[in-house]
Amino acid sequence: MSRIAILGAGAWGTALALALARRGGHELVLWSHSAPLADQLNDLGENLPYLPGFTLPADIQVTSDLPGAIFEADILLCVTPSQHVRGIISHIAPLLTRDQILVSASKGLEESTFLRMSQVIASITDNPCAVLSGPSFAQEVALGYPTAIVAAAATSTLAQIIQREFSSSLLRIYTNNDVTGVELGGALKNVIALSSGVVHGLNLGHNSAAALITRGIAEITRLSVACGGRRQTLAGLSGIGDLVLTCTGNLSRNRSVGIELGKGRHLPDILAGLNGKVAEGIQSTTAALGLAARYGVEMPITEQMDAILHHNKSPKDAIRDLMTRPGREE
Repeated sequence: MSRIAILGAGAWGTALALALARRGGHELVLWSHSAPLADQLNDLGENLPYLPGFTLPADIQVTSDLPGAIFEADILLCVTPSQHVRGIISHIAPLLTRDQILVSASKGLEESTFLRMSQVIASITDNPCAVLSGPSFAQEVALGYPTAIVAAAATSTLAQIIQREFSSSLLRIYTNNDVTGVELGGALKNVIALSSGVVHGLNLGHNSAAALITRGIAEITRLSVACGGRRQTLAGLSGIGDLVLTCTGNLSRNRSVGIELGKGRHLPDILAGLNGKVAEGIQSTTAALGLAARYGVEMPITEQMDAILHHNKSPKDAIRDLMTRPGREE
């Protein structure tokens, strides 16, 4: 039996805890940075702010004590917002034993450094690190709908450990050694999902949506390959699979933010309505452009999304500028 600590009691962390509990065979602890939320989860057995409607099994230990949560854990599954990963890993790094495995399930880029989450972790500790990514709405994982995602690690041995420990009849885990491609696919698709939402909010129809998604995977792939990822990875679950889900599914938080932007609402008002939930694409847009500049990669959709988010550009003007760019070969 493995002890798995899930660090982060948002919707995705809670859903993964439920999936692992349903699988059985593990000792599970769910850590929340909020003591009141941990108390609520213990008292009610339900995550009302982030994933209502699901009862946590009594054998999942819930705590706000971070050192206690990671004590003697075999696997530490980090499911916090990407901008908090550095702080949490820095806090626990002195407490880690050498054989504890860190797994990042956070889909984002660090805004100030442009680093992927595994790079953030590696800059703090040399513990073995893997990542989880792929098309996976938290609510559907919590409901037990069949889901397929990817465990990526530098070594096949480590990826296979995660595959073995997380796989079940409802959660299928594929392995990959292209950590760069898997992480960038998961992070950058949020940027394109914002853009897809803008298209929907402007009522521009299915043609526009299809073009946006297709050209979106093209620019995601360009940047991923420039950073050392493999083109075929972006054609898989963590690339086109996650992109299609997040750009078309009504449960996509990034798409929902984009829809409201397309309707003309201002970003601060939209964020206030999220009630503490995070749309990772907002920060990842800035980081993606930083990476693109570093590697000399053209990312026109991301550039226009950044202009909408951070420079008050009209969504209609952004679409017009995308459509009137000089012609080129596909």
